[in-house]
Amino acid sequence: MWDNALPSFLIGLREGLEAGLIVSVLVATLVRSGHRSRLPHVWTGVFAAVGVSMGFGAVLTFTSAGLSGRAQEAFGGALSLVAVVFVTVMVFWMRRSARSFSGEIKEKVTAALGMGSGVLVVTSFLAVGREGLETALFLWTTGQAAGESTGPLIGAGAGLLLATAVCWGLYRRVLHLDLTRFFTLTGAALIVIASGVLGYGLRDLQEGGVLPGAAAYAVDLSGSIDASSWYATLLSGTLNLTPQMTWLQITAYGVYLAVVMALFVRGVRGADAPVATSPAPAAPVSVSVAEPAAPRPAVTPGRRLPRWVLPVAALAVPSLLAGVLVAVGDAKPASATTITVSPAHCGNGFTAPERGRQSFQVRNNGSITVEAYLIDPATAAVYGEAEGIAPGTTRTLIATIGGGSYAWRCVPTSGEAVTSAAVRVTGGSTVKAVLPVTEKGLAAPLAAYRAYVQKGLAVLLTKTRTLQGDIKAGRLDRARQDWLPAHEQYASLGAAYGTFGTFDAQINGTTAGRPGGVKDPGFTGFHRVEYGLWHGESAGSLAPAAGQLTADVTALRKDFPHQDFDPADLPLRTHEILEGTLQHELTGATDYGSGTELATTEANIDGTRELLGLLRPLIDERDPKVSPAVGGWLRRTEQLVLSARRGDGGWTPVGELPADTRRRLDGAMGQLLEELAPIPDLLEIRKAA
Repeated sequence: MWDNALPSFLIGLREGLEAGLIVSVLVATLVRSGHRSRLPHVWTGVFAAVGVSMGFGAVLTFTSAGLSGRAQEAFGGALSLVAVVFVTVMVFWMRRSARSFSGEIKEKVTAALGMGSGVLVVTSFLAVGREGLETALFLWTTGQAAGESTGPLIGAGAGLLLATAVCWGLYRRVLHLDLTRFFTLTGAALIVIASGVLGYGLRDLQEGGVLPGAAAYAVDLSGSIDASSWYATLLSGTLNLTPQMTWLQITAYGVYLAVVMALFVRGVRGADAPVATSPAPAAPVSVSVAEPAAPRPAVTPGRRLPRWVLPVAALAVPSLLAGVLVAVGDAKPASATTITVSPAHCGNGFTAPERGRQSFQVRNNGSITVEAYLIDPATAAVYGEAEGIAPGTTRTLIATIGGGSYAWRCVPTSGEAVTSAAVRVTGGSTVKAVLPVTEKGLAAPLAAYRAYVQKGLAVLLTKTRTLQGDIKAGRLDRARQDWLPAHEQYASLGAAYGTFGTFDAQINGTTAGRPGGVKDPGFTGFHRVEYGLWHGESAGSLAPAAGQLTADVTALRKDFPHQDFDPADLPLRTHEILEGTLQHELTGATDYGSGTELATTEANIDGTRELLGLLRPLIDERDPKVSPAVGGWLRRTEQLVLSARRGDGGWTPVGELPADTRRRLDGAMGQLLEELAPIPDLLEIRKAA
């Protein structure tokens, strides 16, 4: 979190100081000119600018949340590039304007006073609003890069608080700030950070399918560096350097940093160079808002470094730091034990390990890829695993060792598994291992779930035909009553979404990513019918959409028995159904007029409960504490959902829930997802058994 805070701290400090200086000069000018009564106009413009900036950040957040995965990547990548452009322009503008900053603001205030109060409000609004919009955009992009918002928000908040304190000190004549030096130093730092944001944005555009080369890696150290380690987190949070980077990222990072830093340094040198034709003394570069600072004493020119030194250093230092940390991260700890594996011999070099957390370097000496597991030989329970070890490569396996028996099991991509001789560790507490799950172990729950879905599709078809009949006969009031049961029936089959393929987009798709919105020809299914029923469309205009819905459900029912269902997807759905519910239904993103998002939420809960019932024997065998915790939060969340059901059988729309109820519902769903999160790992298919 703290690593992700540094870039936002710099932008908060710099943008906050820019906006704060503007406000300070505005206030000081009005006070000293006897227009103290005009101060409320300044604060009106300031607070309006803050509100618009926060609204802009909210628009970015909610716009992104309503997009598909690939569209989110493309959207975030495009805004990252826009943020880089804004930061670059800001850096050069402030470097050029620092010397005349105070005078320009005072001129604007004087002009505004002559034109009326409204102009003064607009002046303060535009002056602060620009900084606010830039800050909101940069914070959003850094939050996307970090994958969380806490660190960036803390960093930005700290920067803004420090900027506020500095501006207050300037206003009270306590501080003198050398603006030229300050904006030069922070500008150089922001150029380095912006180069990382540029690389991150291009990577997003590659993953979103906008740019090619998503798999063309210039650097791929993911097999030897833990992305969650302190050094990887430090580099990622501050410089956006990650263990895996494409050629496009590396090239853009280096070119931007070298070119922009060179131009920046060149401008700094040019601004500092003496002008031979002008005998006037240099303008002061320090600022005190209440009174001008005294001119700086003349400085005897000394020997200057060549212009290429700073840009080369800016490019070399991050690279050198990355190299050092990579070497540290890749270096084998002195206490690590090397274990060799192969399809013929497994666990060579393995002796009874010490108790506690141990690191093993697992090297494949064979000719084909091997998966290695540290197991309990009596039960085949897994203490640790290293998957996909290619020939001639080494992977790190970290496991906690307690009292008990240990052995290595090597599973080649082809051929029989091999198990090493067992060793015994005495003393110490017993460490819990995870019993492996095989495809055979999931076969019975999978068959039962497929039967449940097939039966549910038959019921769904009956209900969609009823809905179609209502619309065809012009009974739109009855159709509005029959729409919800049909949609709830489909929602209760949520765990099968992964196998429905294109049918899901046709039957339950939304307008996300569709340029025509609700009028887009590709917008079909339940939500298309919902929009028409609750927005006054005639039966004649809705009949084709209802007929298409029934046809798609009929085709899905016919196709489902022949669809492949990966057994590994079954445990994943225990978490993903309600994760999608929290993202879509509980935000109101999928409401097209009926206001029945909570009814759909209840149906998704029913679908999750059905799946958990089939998997519970496997879950309880591996961790008996999971099911009771999940069951408790499932009931609590369901009670909050059902409390929104009205006495007439209708449902309160999510947007009309009391704020406290909505917070409690979101909190309960979030905790339920936390309790469900271990299940995919517990039931991950492993070849160690």
